[in-house]
Amino acid sequence: MIQGTGSNVGKSLIVAGLCRLFADRGLKVRPFKPQNMSNNAAVTADGGEIGRAQGLQAIAARVPLSVHMNPVLLKPETDVGAQVIVQGKRAGTMRAREYGSRKAELLPKVLESFARISDGADLVLVEGAGSPAEINLRAGDIANMGFAEAADIPVALCGDIDRGGVIASLVGTHTILPEDERARIKAFLVNRFRGDVSLFDGGVREIAARTGWRPLGVVPWFADAHRLPAEDALGLEEGEGDGSVKIAVPVISRIANFDDLDPLRLEPGVTLELVGPGEPLPGDADLVLLPGSKSTVGDLAFLRAQGWDIDIAAHVRRGGQVIGICGGYQMLGRTIADPDGIEGTPGTVAGLGLLDVDTVLTPDKQLVEVSGRHLASGEGFSGYEIHIGRTQGADCARPFASVAAGEGMSSADAPHPDGAVSASGLVMGTYVHGLFASDAFRAAFLARFGAASRLAYEGGIDATLGRLAAHLEASLDIDAILEIAGR
Repeated sequence: MIQGTGSNVGKSLIVAGLCRLFADRGLKVRPFKPQNMSNNAAVTADGGEIGRAQGLQAIAARVPLSVHMNPVLLKPETDVGAQVIVQGKRAGTMRAREYGSRKAELLPKVLESFARISDGADLVLVEGAGSPAEINLRAGDIANMGFAEAADIPVALCGDIDRGGVIASLVGTHTILPEDERARIKAFLVNRFRGDVSLFDGGVREIAARTGWRPLGVVPWFADAHRLPAEDALGLEEGEGDGSVKIAVPVISRIANFDDLDPLRLEPGVTLELVGPGEPLPGDADLVLLPGSKSTVGDLAFLRAQGWDIDIAAHVRRGGQVIGICGGYQMLGRTIADPDGIEGTPGTVAGLGLLDVDTVLTPDKQLVEVSGRHLASGEGFSGYEIHIGRTQGADCARPFASVAAGEGMSSADAPHPDGAVSASGLVMGTYVHGLFASDAFRAAFLARFGAASRLAYEGGIDATLGRLAAHLEASLDIDAILEIAGR
């Protein structure tokens, strides 16, 4: 189990790289994270959802995604509450205090999933969450030492030197943990070192001397990390390109499945501009992209509070184009009704009115991998749907795409229309996430703005995982990891 001295120290990336490294060595390796918190989710072939990071780790291990790789997923809806996903399915919404008092009840489910993932595997790489040093959260813990103890798993602790204070973080974690948990930690590694790694040899010796833990190595900064999907919205980055097409994205407060932006961010011919709260949308944007949201009604109010509704309306009047994905699609319509109070107080709110459609939020959640064809260009794509709500209206007579469940348009499920396009053709909405990852579709979509695509996105992810594995092989004691794991 890879635990960390804190959040965002690189645990997810380390596990992904090790998954690819050991898979390349011929081991049947599986990723596992008992509890995750993220609004960036992946849909599994068995009809559930897990954290996007575990989806990437499964790709790295070259195995199908399973709900059992991340049995508890918390999807924040407010500052104090989150939707709780258990073994891929929505189990309800809880406030943080309520979840804290009840999380121990989920341990049997977590251990059941761990047993399922372990069955037939040579090696399971478990990722912790946050830090085991958060001893105020230790009671009922299922994310770090509570799980490691219940499953009897050895731990390696990861620290991030780029933040500074890595010696204090690692030694401080040793100091604050009870003796039995200190003993469960067998080794440590230092991540994200910039420069001459040998300059930290003395630091490694000090940590080892003060903790008694075995040093696994110091991992240099991996410059290509930004080419892999980010798990946390804090990892959102603007585009690398400086192309002729400018795409503006208002960063709403509960942005979800924001890896939709990654292929556009990496396109050389695209300038992707993330617009933060209080900033106006750029007047020279060619396209405004409204991303997915974990709280559509709340984020619509947030969008209006920034004045972005006015900016978007002006953008369309100037002939600019808008595309909304999932929650963003729902916001573009005339109304959003929430009769059951799924997102809060029951009622109906006015949408942006740019599409002649209406949405009703319903308790049933659509979770499915899809393939489809963009009707305007004829290009195919693959992606997934993960949403509550049904959308209908006059503009649905001009669907954005035709989609079917599963791989290929020859699926047993008959293709059906998806999304809507305004009569002017300037405003589009779709429920499909991940469609921009399909190179042919993305090229056709960008061509309407006069830009040429020069990116092979999906192949690039696989190549980046290969480089990450080589990076870790060169910097970590891989044999020591296998020895600690009992291999």
